[in-house]
Amino acid sequence: MDVLKHKCFLEELLFWTIKYEFPQKMVTFLLNMLPDQDYKIAFTKTFVQHYAFIMKTLKKSHESDTMSNRIVHISVQLFSNEELARQVTEECQLLDIMVTVLLYMMESCLIKSELQDEENSLHVVVNCGEALLKNNTYWPLVSDFINILSHQSVAKKFLEDHGLLVTWMNFVSFFQGMNLNKRELNEHVEFESQTYYAAFAAELEACAQPMWGLLSHCKVRETQEYTRNVVRYCLEALQDWFDAINFVDEPAPNQVTFHLPLHRYFAMFLSKAVKCQELDLDTILPDQEMLMKLMIHPLQIQASLSEIHSNMWVRNGLQIKGQAMTYVQSHFCNSMIDPDIYLLQVCASRLDPDYFISSVFERFKVVDLLTMASQHQNTVLDSEHERSMLEGALTFLVLLLSLRLHLGMTDDEILRAEMVAQLCMNDRTHSSLLDLIPENPNPKSGIIPGSLSFESVLSAVADFKAPVFEPGGSMQQGMYTPKAEVWDKEFDPVMVILRTVYRRDVQSAMDRYTAFLKQSGKFPGNPWPPYKKRTPLHPSYKGLIKLLHCKTLHIVLFTLLYKILMDHQNLSEHVLCMVLYLIELGLENSPEQESEEEESAGGQERCHDSWFPGSNLVSNMRHFINYVRVRVPETAPEVKKEPPASTSSDGLASSQCSRRKSLQRENSGTAQVFSLVAERRKKFQEIINRNTSEANQVVRPKASMKWSAPGATPQLTTAILEVKESILSLLIKLHHKLSGKQNSYYPPWLDDVDVLIHPEIPRYSHGDGMTAVERILLKAAVQSRLNKRIIEEICRKVTPPVPPKKISSAEKKTLDKEERRQKARERQQKLLAEFASRQKSFMETAMDVESPDADIAMEIATSEQHVSEAIYDCVICGQSGPSTEDRPTGLVVLLQASSVLGQCRNSTEPKKLPTTEEEQIYSRDTCAALHDVRLTTLQRYFKDSSCLQAVSIGWEGGVYVQTCGHTLHIDCHKSYMESLRNDQVLQGFSVDKGEFTCPLCRQFANSVLPCYPGNNMERSLWQSHSNKCMQDLVQEVEDLQEQLGTFPVSISSETNLSKEMESVMKDIKSTTQKKYTDYSKSPGSPDNDFLFMYSVARTNLELELVHRGGNLCSGGASTAGKRSCLNQLFHVLAMHMRLYSIDSAYNPWRKLTQPMQDKNPELISEELPEVPVLYRDVSSLLLIQILTMPQPLHKEHFTCIIKVLFTLLYTQALAALSVKCSAEDRMAWKESGALKKNTSGGEKSWEVLLGHVVSELSKGKIFEEGETEELTVVNPDSVECYLQQFCLPFLRITSLLQHHLFGGDLPSCQEDEEFTVLASCLGLLPSFQSSDQFTSASCLNWPVPAFDMISQWCSELASFADRHPDQVKALLIQEPKWDLPRLLQLPENYNTIFQYYHRKTCTVCTKVPKDPAVCLVCGTFVCLKGLCCKQQSYCECVLHSQNCGAGTGIFLLINASVIIIIRGHRFCLWGSVYLDAHGEEDRDLRRGKPLYICKERYKVLEQQWVSHTFDHINKRWGPHYNGL
Repeated sequence: MDVLKHKCFLEELLFWTIKYEFPQKMVTFLLNMLPDQDYKIAFTKTFVQHYAFIMKTLKKSHESDTMSNRIVHISVQLFSNEELARQVTEECQLLDIMVTVLLYMMESCLIKSELQDEENSLHVVVNCGEALLKNNTYWPLVSDFINILSHQSVAKKFLEDHGLLVTWMNFVSFFQGMNLNKRELNEHVEFESQTYYAAFAAELEACAQPMWGLLSHCKVRETQEYTRNVVRYCLEALQDWFDAINFVDEPAPNQVTFHLPLHRYFAMFLSKAVKCQELDLDTILPDQEMLMKLMIHPLQIQASLSEIHSNMWVRNGLQIKGQAMTYVQSHFCNSMIDPDIYLLQVCASRLDPDYFISSVFERFKVVDLLTMASQHQNTVLDSEHERSMLEGALTFLVLLLSLRLHLGMTDDEILRAEMVAQLCMNDRTHSSLLDLIPENPNPKSGIIPGSLSFESVLSAVADFKAPVFEPGGSMQQGMYTPKAEVWDKEFDPVMVILRTVYRRDVQSAMDRYTAFLKQSGKFPGNPWPPYKKRTPLHPSYKGLIKLLHCKTLHIVLFTLLYKILMDHQNLSEHVLCMVLYLIELGLENSPEQESEEEESAGGQERCHDSWFPGSNLVSNMRHFINYVRVRVPETAPEVKKEPPASTSSDGLASSQCSRRKSLQRENSGTAQVFSLVAERRKKFQEIINRNTSEANQVVRPKASMKWSAPGATPQLTTAILEVKESILSLLIKLHHKLSGKQNSYYPPWLDDVDVLIHPEIPRYSHGDGMTAVERILLKAAVQSRLNKRIIEEICRKVTPPVPPKKISSAEKKTLDKEERRQKARERQQKLLAEFASRQKSFMETAMDVESPDADIAMEIATSEQHVSEAIYDCVICGQSGPSTEDRPTGLVVLLQASSVLGQCRNSTEPKKLPTTEEEQIYSRDTCAALHDVRLTTLQRYFKDSSCLQAVSIGWEGGVYVQTCGHTLHIDCHKSYMESLRNDQVLQGFSVDKGEFTCPLCRQFANSVLPCYPGNNMERSLWQSHSNKCMQDLVQEVEDLQEQLGTFPVSISSETNLSKEMESVMKDIKSTTQKKYTDYSKSPGSPDNDFLFMYSVARTNLELELVHRGGNLCSGGASTAGKRSCLNQLFHVLAMHMRLYSIDSAYNPWRKLTQPMQDKNPELISEELPEVPVLYRDVSSLLLIQILTMPQPLHKEHFTCIIKVLFTLLYTQALAALSVKCSAEDRMAWKESGALKKNTSGGEKSWEVLLGHVVSELSKGKIFEEGETEELTVVNPDSVECYLQQFCLPFLRITSLLQHHLFGGDLPSCQEDEEFTVLASCLGLLPSFQSSDQFTSASCLNWPVPAFDMISQWCSELASFADRHPDQVKALLIQEPKWDLPRLLQLPENYNTIFQYYHRKTCTVCTKVPKDPAVCLVCGTFVCLKGLCCKQQSYCECVLHSQNCGAGTGIFLLINASVIIIIRGHRFCLWGSVYLDAHGEEDRDLRRGKPLYICKERYKVLEQQWVSHTFDHINKRWGPHYNGL
């Protein structure tokens, strides 16, 4: 590092900029002058000159993150320009400087490597605990280096410069073997180090990324030289590394490092050389001894992965699992596990196969398990880990022999295989697929996920499932799912195993595969992983096939098949599956030179054991093995046996028998003890001795003795087993064993010779173990006639599976144990099944939160007519019984304030969310606003108490009551609440506010509504039709109202029931805010309470109507049939309403049913008059009448009240009509009405009545004011239609009320006959006429002569008109046509909303909010969490939710595209209604994809808002503490 000498101002400037850690203003200043070309070159050279100084400053900096960003901000402008980068490289040695600076930087944090030989190791590695690595301080320098290597001209210089390559390999070797893990054997580690994050990041960024950069320039033949250079220096560095760590031939036990960047450089350049540069592999491979060393460490990693998954590293803590997962994770796998496996494939293809196979089993520590004996000693492995380690070893061999990622697959095939593997594990969203598929094979290869090939492959292998909505409210994203033919032909378990980070994903893939086979009817049972044909091997790697055709592997396969057949311990179905997979791989890839009839025992073969004659699997499969010599512990059952007579007794010599002896004994057919380790030793010595380069060295001492396991091993003795099996016979017996039947295997070609000609039969492609065995036997038969013959012979003999000769007591015990286990298992299954069916029936009866239409088993009231009392089940104590005065039962209810009704507008077109300054939303035309105006106007001119009975409130902040339909004793509920209060678990609700979840269905609730005893009385009473005349009934109703003050005894005395009714009334009152209950001029007047109570009933009826779609055409029981609590609610309200007596002078009933005598008008002039009857809301009058009558009400009285009120309603309609039409029409009607007045049906003809109304109203100054809007055509039909529409809302509300009070279903009908059907249902129509001559007037039933009543009602208006002529028309009730409540309509594209709102200023604080949000109900723009708009500790969103929705707010968060719901004191994230083209959300707009409205989701949101079910459907609620 030279001393800096400054020669100009620019250098001085840059120096101080660096010294002060790149102040932002200086950076901007220096960058702003870059457009000047001379400055640019001068600045770049100065920057390079200061590079070392930058590195030093960066290392010392405390704010390295900010500084890094600013460095890269500058360097990316300079080094991304290829021309400039090349110039600086040539003139200023940019590459030398960069590599040296990186080297220096890393040299500051090196420590001695503890790998292999701790004492004598000379190797140094980076210390991953240092801040430099932990905080990624090196990344700006590395990213500059990667940046300049992306330029071909610069990379070429680098690859040609031998000195640079040596330095770079030196740099890479600092990472070789870093973060060494040592297996903890005794205690659990005290402190789990998290250094592995730093280690993996460092290898990926500092080693792998530059490697991929260099590889991207080695794509053509002309670049062969570069590869030779890299490989040469890489091998030199590796040799130095082996020498430095003092490595001979055995890795140190119980250590593993996942970081071997030198191995991976070597592997990736080899792969590129063969794939793109047509280099001959053998010219760049080192000698055999080097290959043997090269394979050791990657193999060690594979074995360690298996150990980690077998929980052998559990004492090292969770971080070791984290490392194993990161190693195979999608961002790392192509720089880590893939090169490792490829390198092992290269080594395997060049080394002796027997040596390689035995090395694998030795590394996986399962050599001792591979014996024919039923018992063995394993010196290096506990028996509980044996099974999973054996599975690991076999799975690794299958991976090694099946993967073709670098052995001949094209880039597109690789992409397809990766995609299929990911989709088979789980359905995936588009973005997660992009993330999970490794960039192929490197970031700069051109097949970037998201490119054309990605999309085309995706559409070829997967179907898109549009985002659906699951019941229960969990929202699905748009998913891709594999096509059926992919499951059928392309599902590759091997690829899935390679790519799974979590082991459970393999199971998930198999479960999905099983489901596909069941569904498509291909296979009903539990299938085994299918065998998939592989891409042909590239010729350079043909040697890999030798592994499948080597005796060592065949002996292992034979041994394992035998052990599985004999039920030895520690073997699993997975082991068998892998064994069969390997046999099948061998049959698929048989060496060409095998002559069909090669019968010999291979005399010319150097046969070092008497197991198999040759090395070809096809012929070895049929070779019978008669006797096997085994080493067993003296306790094993085999020892007791006598040796067979034919064997000479000296046969019991040890396993080191000379080859000559074994050949002599060949005739007796006894096989020798097979020792994998001995095999390997022999091979290794041979290779070492063959290497002439090593000839002058002494044969290296065996380092392996140092690690032999301590502890005395029990005596081993030798026994001879009689086997008499071949692989083929074992397979056939296995088939019998798997099927559980004798003779289950029958060679298919005996029936159909075609099988041998076309062996690819679909029926063998999917299935279980039996199918796999059949497939293998068929392939064996196809490949050799001898095999075919032998299979037939074996099948003819049909030997039963060999039972053990004598069953020793120990084995008997295990057998009994097995039987007992089996029985226990069956019992358990039975219990589970029973439990499941119980659970199912419970679910059917109780869990009905999601779908409101399903019936609940617990009827609120039993429907038999003769039962006088309803029976309730208490869901807490489980007892059934009636609700009594002393022990009342209650319904679980949720009370919530609602302003949904107030949001109705009188236009059918929903309002749009404003997205420009011009569009604004005014709430003038909402239902709530109009009702408010009306009440205020009435209060100005009329007496307050009378005004408060002329309208209903609750359009805003009304109380909605809903129930899940479950009942409980009120005393049980109290103790339940107590227990909740004492429960310390944090619930999502506040017990102090009375909130709880229903004990049975867990639905959210906050009160209990007492059930009035004797709930079925009305049902029986109303059946009896009475024939009293109208006048009598009117009188009876009046008498009943007179009794107001006198109560049934029970209620006047304090009972539990009345107490509960009072307390629930308090709850109802406190549910909504004070401002929504206080409307009278004198605060706290009883009229207020009276108004509030009947309005609660009105709100609930109106909301039910909205839930039915605004009309009653669909009929049927109420949508929430069993769940409606209106009946109980009515009783509670009625009990409280009757506490207020109506002064009989003002009783509206008299005004409706008796012509009044004229009072002297002067007497009352000093106080305001009462509201004229024609200005009163008829539905409100109905509720007042019903609720103030003694309960239970008789049906006949109910009908009488309706008839009377209908006459008033009709008159109101006529009055409204008369005001609407023109003066000429009025005259015409007046005359035509007068003519018909005296005809018989005069009282039931609208013309007559209208004429009368006009003439009466003309007496005042009503028609004098300017014309109002006119009805376009005034023909009889349009008048009739107008009158019906005017009366319909009242009829609907009344029908609902009748349905709830007296039962009986609502009739369904077409929309155009709704009026007639409801009228006849309510008893207004005496007999139902055909609809052609039907008129609405035929429903009228006048209690007293019609014309007298009308005159009386009209005179009130006339006298009002004299005083305030301007207001008369405005107050006449207009035709009430409200559309259903809707949320604002959102634009198609999210960008429209985002662009308008994310810069919009808040109207309250005039700042641009940090978190802008907009209300989807009224379009108000608010600051989320903004302290600027906080009022009395309430933030703006919470405040708005109270003002706009009485505690319910729906806000779209502009910067996150998600919707939040505020409900009272809680809030939840609802999700997003904007999805990208692939049906995915983009929360927080992180991915920046264009988003489009998902109409279905928005509909669901609106549905939940209207039906008040946010609390039930969304599960994740939290308190907001008024801070939103």
